[in-house]
Amino acid sequence: MALSLVVGPANAGKVALLLERYLAVLDRDPVLIVPNRSDVDRVERDLLRRRPALLSGTIGTFDDLFERLAGSDGAARPVAGDSQRALVARRVVAGAALNGLGASARFAGFADALLQALGELESGLLEPDELDGDLGRLFAAYRAELDGLGLWDRDRRRRHSAERLATDLSAWDGSPVFAYGFEDLTGAEWRLLEALAGRTEVTVSLPYEPGRPAFASLRRTADDLGALAGPRIEELPPRGEEVAHPALAHLERTLFDDSPPSAPPLEGAVRFFEGAGVRAALELVGEEVLDLIRGGVEPERIALVCPSLERVRAPLETALATLGVPYALEGRVRLGQTPFGAALLALLRFAWLGGGRRELYGFLRSPYSGQPRAAVDFLEGRLRGRAVNAGAQAEEETMRLRDGRPLPPLELLRSASSPLAAVRALAPFMLSAAHGVDAPAAAEPARHDLRAYDEAARTLLELEDWLALGGTLAPEEIVAALERATVPLAVSGEAGRVAVLDLLRARTRRFEVVFVLGLEQGSLPRRGTASPFLDDEARRTLDGLPRARLAQPDPVARDRYLFYTACTRAIRRLYLVREAATDEGSPRDPSPFWDEARALFAPEDVARWTVRRPLSALTWPLERAPSERERLRALAALAASDRGAAEAVAQANGWERRLERALEAFRRPTRLVHPRVLEELGAKQTFNVTELERFADCSSAWFVERLLDPRTIDGEPDAKLRGSLAHTALHRFFAGLPKQVGGERVTPENVDAALAFMRDCLSGALEGVRLELTELQRRELAEGLRRDLEQFVRDEAASELPLMPRRFEVSFGSERSAPELQRGLDLGGAVLSGKIDRIDLDPYSARGIVQDYKSGRKGHSATEIEQELRLQIPLYMLVLRDLVGIEPLGGVYRPLAGERKPRGLLRAGAREDGVPGFAKNDYRDEDAFWAQVEGARDAARGFTERIRAGDVQHDPKGGDCPSWCGAWPICRVRRA
Repeated sequence: MALSLVVGPANAGKVALLLERYLAVLDRDPVLIVPNRSDVDRVERDLLRRRPALLSGTIGTFDDLFERLAGSDGAARPVAGDSQRALVARRVVAGAALNGLGASARFAGFADALLQALGELESGLLEPDELDGDLGRLFAAYRAELDGLGLWDRDRRRRHSAERLATDLSAWDGSPVFAYGFEDLTGAEWRLLEALAGRTEVTVSLPYEPGRPAFASLRRTADDLGALAGPRIEELPPRGEEVAHPALAHLERTLFDDSPPSAPPLEGAVRFFEGAGVRAALELVGEEVLDLIRGGVEPERIALVCPSLERVRAPLETALATLGVPYALEGRVRLGQTPFGAALLALLRFAWLGGGRRELYGFLRSPYSGQPRAAVDFLEGRLRGRAVNAGAQAEEETMRLRDGRPLPPLELLRSASSPLAAVRALAPFMLSAAHGVDAPAAAEPARHDLRAYDEAARTLLELEDWLALGGTLAPEEIVAALERATVPLAVSGEAGRVAVLDLLRARTRRFEVVFVLGLEQGSLPRRGTASPFLDDEARRTLDGLPRARLAQPDPVARDRYLFYTACTRAIRRLYLVREAATDEGSPRDPSPFWDEARALFAPEDVARWTVRRPLSALTWPLERAPSERERLRALAALAASDRGAAEAVAQANGWERRLERALEAFRRPTRLVHPRVLEELGAKQTFNVTELERFADCSSAWFVERLLDPRTIDGEPDAKLRGSLAHTALHRFFAGLPKQVGGERVTPENVDAALAFMRDCLSGALEGVRLELTELQRRELAEGLRRDLEQFVRDEAASELPLMPRRFEVSFGSERSAPELQRGLDLGGAVLSGKIDRIDLDPYSARGIVQDYKSGRKGHSATEIEQELRLQIPLYMLVLRDLVGIEPLGGVYRPLAGERKPRGLLRAGAREDGVPGFAKNDYRDEDAFWAQVEGARDAARGFTERIRAGDVQHDPKGGDCPSWCGAWPICRVRRA
């Protein structure tokens, strides 16, 4: 009865020897311990290749062995699942009087971090009274809660099983034990091996060579196992060259060594990829994987190994799916990161947690709602246009638009007898809505949904058991439990798919070809994450207690070993991949592991087998493009530099029409040519003054904004709404001013009454807003407008202007205008329409000025009006003269924010008796004044003629597109 230790480097045959010895004692019902659940099936298949039938023996993980030992004990308790442990932890935290950790306990991640720390303490065979402070009290309270429920957690079961085996002679029947794939052992696992070594033959395989830097993180485990094994240590010699290319064998033997011997030629067995940005690096990988598959390598014999699947998952899926590479991500994600889980949680948050329109329609837009997508888009568009966001209003408006019909999923939730029963009923409803019930759900999306459904069902079963134990459940706790649940993305080793896995999962596998990604500084070695409960000093202190084993190896040394194992998983070819720059072009330093691997081989050989892809490489070279789509993109790029060669290639492959369509994308004529469009524009008679101003700014912008007229779907309190409210409030104010204060204008004597009246006018305008504003949005809008409009009223009281505000919102050129104004302003072949905000009149003569309110902070001077083709004020003065019958003394813009300084165009002759107090540069003598006004009419006439002719150009004012222009996504302008 003893422990035997088999050590050696990677590819030395340790596991093969272990399996042969396992088969040799098969008649004694041996036990084989493997590191992961996914390894069980793979090892069983390996054993069946060695022997056609296995009639005895057990293969499982350490947890399977702990469960076996606990199950044969009458004192065993049920094991709490993850959801139940989380509920216990929340209860413990809520009831504990915390000192140093009190400030952190209110955060959601506190309970998760606590559970991880308690699991380590329990597996380390520690007792609560061996700990100080809040952590000891929390540990004791957690233990007490589990005891009160009659439960163990997995770590408590591990501890119990190890202690039982050490003290109960009947706990083990003498079956031999074999174990491999372990580098770190917890206190419970170590206690188990010690006890087993006293009862039966135990054989452990460990990858280790004394003195090699690659194995430094395993030194403690190797020393402890060696001390337990004594003389029964078998060191296997290297055999890398028997199973792998000489260059790969050399890398295995010398990686991280200080003085490596001379290297054999690479011969392509080790290759180096450098891409500028995530996309470039992954495109290099995807292209090479596709070539390997086309060259005959089975996809399941290829592995992509990443330091973190979470970081590269989205871009990797995009790169591989674009090239049509079949792949399987071997990892787990939160339920909410799956389509099924995201839809389920969205509806639960809406129904139970006060969610709003976003959550409701996040569910309704999914295929799991059973609602037609077009109908959902229509409904949401109506709600978003009115900024309906609150939950109750969103549901009410949705039902109203559905003619009062309720939403079946919500009815299902609300009619259930309990929250758990509601989710139980909702989950199968969602699956049947998405995939039907007429045929098995066998497609790939359906398989992912079934995995998510199974995990949700398992979580619900745990919660039902919790209720059976006398616990309570609030709806938010059900949602939290589902949010914590994780779903497997794929089955390990799926046939016909490239394996994408992390460093830990890769260490027990073998492939023909391996790509190791993430070899840049900061990705590998990875940045360590310390536990808030157990820092390194606390671990070292507790590790001094008997059997604790809480000290962790240096994280850099640990990653050094994992990189070594990843590199040794390949038997034919190894690719080392790094990002040489960020997606923005900033250089990224390589990982020190990258430099270590390259330094093992001759520099000229490394350079020969290094492939780089810069940020500027938007397409592949034509001869290397991995798919037809990429070949066509490369062809279009070739046409830019060699049109003849591109056309020849297109003709040879039948791509002439596709090439022509691609080249047409670079020719974007701006002039409108469609007969129906020209017919409609040619028949246009009336033009709005703001439309002509926009055309003057840029005719392409006019085309996008006025003719195409794209609109945002979301209603929001923007500058347009603010300006509309200000105009409405001012119109009401001046229209009702005589009745409220007994005068036509604001004076220092009635300014207080006028301010009170303005506040009433603003309140009335705000009541007419149809958008569903939040309280914060409404207050912000109201306070901002109140401040600006009250200052406007004070400015009116201090004004020197002798004119009286008499006419407001004066419309012209439309059917809703006054009869004498309906004809509009004649421009000579066209008619101008618009609306003048305000006309101030001389009470003793037919003279006046126009005022145009601006919600911004700045008006336009007379010079700016001329140079920037600001047409409103000059044309409004012609309306004042020719339609209203008032002699114009000028016109001004009135900013409602900022300094509020009026600017405009005024007649110098009326400066003393009609329009005093304005900026001196805005006054013009008679000839200059009327020349500028008539010039505006001529410019407007020219713009109407261009619009009718469809003469759209790229002609932004000043020559360059302004940064604020929102038309650039659909502007008909060639861009790089």
